[in-house]
Amino acid sequence: MWQAVKNNKFKSVVLIILMGLLMLLLGAVLGASFARTPGGVLFGISSAGVLWFFMTVIAFAEGKNILLAFSGAKEVGHEDAPQLYNLVEEMKLASSLESLPKIYIIESRAPNAFAVGSPKNCAIAVTSGLISTLNRDELQAVIAHEIGHIKNEDTKFLTMTGVMLGTIVILSDIFSRSLFYGNLGGRSRSRSSSRDGGQIQIVIFFVGIILAIIAPFIAQIIYFACSRSREYLADASAAIFTRYPEGLASALGKISSKRDIPLESANRVTAPMYIVPPIGLNGQAFSSLFSTHPPTEERIKILRSMSSGGLAGYNDAFKKLKGNGVVPDASGPSEGQLKLRGLNQNSNEMKGSPREAGDILMRAAKFKFVNCECGIRLKAPPGFTGNNVICPRCGKTIKI
Repeated sequence: MWQAVKNNKFKSVVLIILMGLLMLLLGAVLGASFARTPGGVLFGISSAGVLWFFMTVIAFAEGKNILLAFSGAKEVGHEDAPQLYNLVEEMKLASSLESLPKIYIIESRAPNAFAVGSPKNCAIAVTSGLISTLNRDELQAVIAHEIGHIKNEDTKFLTMTGVMLGTIVILSDIFSRSLFYGNLGGRSRSRSSSRDGGQIQIVIFFVGIILAIIAPFIAQIIYFACSRSREYLADASAAIFTRYPEGLASALGKISSKRDIPLESANRVTAPMYIVPPIGLNGQAFSSLFSTHPPTEERIKILRSMSSGGLAGYNDAFKKLKGNGVVPDASGPSEGQLKLRGLNQNSNEMKGSPREAGDILMRAAKFKFVNCECGIRLKAPPGFTGNNVICPRCGKTIKI
């Protein structure tokens, strides 16, 4: 496992260097377009580096909170979602993660989840649709997958590259806006005393235009086309932590089957972090451009063809599928697997419900819950100041 993580870290360094070179090149061309002297090139490179530095500091200091805020996630405590917290605690222990991830809920019917942060300061966000769609084993497997990303430091890589992508977009925007308002290099070209110097300035100017157009696109290719082995490794991690590969296979199948439900808060930066690429506001799959995720069907087949729950079992299954294409029947878990967990083929034990997911969101919003003897459950909003409520079913007065 450590060797696979090491290989991914090396690839991360290579990708970050490529994005850094692209960013500095864009800064150099931008500086040269403002001034035809070597000082202008140096100024452009320095400005790009300083911008990237400050954005990186902000990303590492508040990147986790910024991404969670962009996703509309709300933090919940143990009292709000005890079962979910217990699953996170179990997987934290199974993975030997340094710190317990904070838990966030995204109010959306689309089942999905993602993780952010470093092993020492991390968080896991799940949608309310995920809680209402999956049973306990499946939800545990999704949590294990996300903890695998945190432990393998994939989330740190996505934060870093996301910041660099944002810097490149900002520099390109500065160039295009300066071009639009006619302030880019106009005076230096008009005052050029050398015909050759003016021609060089024109060449640099047009190179800058081309680079400003294609640089964000190239950066996105690098960002979205990072190694798919990260997802495979996180799947393998989940199988190791839970010792039940079918849990994740079944969860991926259910999440994929509901991909027609849009996840409104997802965007181009956060989409690669989800366990399955979501559908955005415009109804378009984010996986359509240079997806960081392998096909979900392929991931399910690998998990269901594992002969054991360890990394060796995952590797064997992976080789079977990627080598000669021989995979066992992927219709579901075997009877023997289910018996080990005290279940049967028709079991749907511990499956969540829309009501359960809604209760978690209400508890997080400080609603008060009151149970009546007749069996009804009443919810008092945060602004309610009374001491008693009347049950609409039996008419009994209940003290809050």
